Amino acid sequence: MQVTTAENNNDLFKDKVIGHPAGLFVLFFTEMWERFSYYGMRALLVLFLTSSITGMNPGWGWPRETALAIYGSYTSLAYLTPILGGYIADKIIGYRAAVIVGASLMTLGHLSMAMEFDPIFMYLGLGLLVLGNGFFKPNMTSILSHMYKKHPEKKDGAYTIFYMGVNSGAFLGMLLCGYIGESPDWGWSYGFGLAGIFMFIGMLQFYFTRNIFGNIGVKPEKNEEVVEENESPEEAKRNPFSKFDISIIAIISVVGLLWTINDPLSKITSVNFFNFEVAGLTGSNFAILAALVLFVFILIKRISQYTPVLRDKMIAVIILAFITIFFWASFEQAGGSMTIFAKDYTARVLEGNQKLLFNIANTLITVTPLLIISFVLIKLFSKTFKRFALGNIILATGFLIIWGLVIYMLSAQYKDVKAEVPATWFGVLNSLFIISLAPLVSKLWESKYSPFATIKNGIGMILLGIGFAALAYGSLSIPSGAKTASVSMIWLILAYLFHTLGELFISPVGLSYVSKLVPGRMIAIMFGIWYLAIAIGNKIAGKMGGMIDEITAQYSMKTFFLIFTLVPFALGIFIMLLTPVLKKLMHGVR
Repeated sequence: MQVTTAENNNDLFKDKVIGHPAGLFVLFFTEMWERFSYYGMRALLVLFLTSSITGMNPGWGWPRETALAIYGSYTSLAYLTPILGGYIADKIIGYRAAVIVGASLMTLGHLSMAMEFDPIFMYLGLGLLVLGNGFFKPNMTSILSHMYKKHPEKKDGAYTIFYMGVNSGAFLGMLLCGYIGESPDWGWSYGFGLAGIFMFIGMLQFYFTRNIFGNIGVKPEKNEEVVEENESPEEAKRNPFSKFDISIIAIISVVGLLWTINDPLSKITSVNFFNFEVAGLTGSNFAILAALVLFVFILIKRISQYTPVLRDKMIAVIILAFITIFFWASFEQAGGSMTIFAKDYTARVLEGNQKLLFNIANTLITVTPLLIISFVLIKLFSKTFKRFALGNIILATGFLIIWGLVIYMLSAQYKDVKAEVPATWFGVLNSLFIISLAPLVSKLWESKYSPFATIKNGIGMILLGIGFAALAYGSLSIPSGAKTASVSMIWLILAYLFHTLGELFISPVGLSYVSKLVPGRMIAIMFGIWYLAIAIGNKIAGKMGGMIDEITAQYSMKTFFLIFTLVPFALGIFIMLLTPVLKKLMHGVR
């Protein structure tokens, strides 16, 4: 871990914007542009792949199962590479260099995807995005953490502001990339390309203002000071990885990586890494089950070597991570089956008063957050323009483009006689609801009414199930095997509302408990297990979402969404029943 001097940390707080160091808002805007590009591309990917090869805005006409296999593999790998990217930054190149490398790779990835005339460019683009995300994602938060090392009392507020940047970027990316990509006047290439342009702006802005962080994030020195951990004596027993442990982990990693890549590859091409059968199991299923058995074995072996108190706490983390797998497997239907539902099964054409009401609502939810962000931008300029003029000019240029696109989009929607709500528009609701509801949920967590971890997780899973119940109810009128329908959009809006509430009860809480339950020297490995759980959840999301045609043909669309209703409900009740067990395992940690 990199060490910074107290003087350097204190210097960061000389130039304040809204009570925080100006450097926080450099991170805010850099992260905002990255999330703009990530969610903008993600909103388009499945739609582009599944859209008909004919029409005004032709796609590739892929089967939904194949498109969702690509989606699931991409999103799962995006949660695995940060483990490696964080290690390389921490030990070799430093956080700042890693952010710049990651942003550059992602810029190239988005621009590669804009060249939609050949599939090789899409595969290359997705690969670059996965690698770039690995360098970028963990090291932005590492810089933020070091900035507040001497000011822990301001850390919660800093992370809240940073999280707003994340959701602002996601909101604008899905809104604008989605609008441009779905529009026949522009097309998919422009949507993917727009994501790349703003990732490039984010990289340049960070590069030209990187010195605002003082010595934070520079290349680490070999003889760097080792920070002593504040760890109780009974937990201080070291448990180094043996050669046998490392060998098993290497086997699990290789098999897991090949399995993740093989899923879409075997559907798109004739290549199949697991083209065999064992005891009636396909090679793919046998390989992942074998890797799972090895993973459980190494986990039990490692945990059994720790002291009883630490062992209990690690078991608690693993139980919470297990629930997280199922949460993300359901929640990430947002970019897969729910996007398909929005495109093919939702009534999105509005006329008359309905069109006018939508235009007014869309204007308010678009312009209001943009005005707030622009206000923050002006505040940042007033503190940093003299020292970092070029970085600020690049940032301002990005915002001028954003305002231009927003005005273009809104004016076009007002001029249309009837409005077709883009399928990608529904994705922005998650970010909108988070920005609106996160402060309220945060106040609940800080109050005396804050429930125990298992109650939070259980309520979160049940809220997730309620969201899918709304979709199941809305799907009652869809005939078995139907490829299109016109269900009211209210059910999709309700689903996003309840899913967001579920996310606020589970996602931010999880990482907090990881940091509370294990000693600092083990944070990296336990975060690795946590991100692995999210990666598995994302891949399962793609696999389950890919079954939408099979399940709706054999049963109904209602049945498909009922699966995602009943499983979260059951798990929510189960995890709440485990409250006494988890309280005992956590040894007083709340």
